[in-house]
Amino acid sequence: MSWIILVISGLLETTWAIALERSQGFSRPWPTAVFGVALVLSMAGLGWALKDIPVGTGYVVWVGIGAVGTAVIGMVWLGESVNWQRIVCLLLVVAGVVGLKVYH
Repeated sequence: MSWIILVISGLLETTWAIALERSQGFSRPWPTAVFGVALVLSMAGLGWALKDIPVGTGYVVWVGIGAVGTAVIGMVWLGESVNWQRIVCLLLVVAGVVGLKVYH
């Protein structure tokens, strides 16, 4: 169950990162509200998952999911550049996250 909560928390990290950008410096109320709720839920889930998962592993998995998710959304929906180098780097992050889970 801790791993499921950790993955959901990582996805919520992606949510709050995108909402933070969309809030335009906290000047838009709805993205700012989404940011706040997603941030609190993401941190709460991370904290809960760390009861059973070592902090180093849990934190890296959480950040990795959030970072890869945010980068993919940026490339697919927000017009950020897509090139093979970026994709390879993101795949390396995914490989690291999977490796931490496998060797936990």
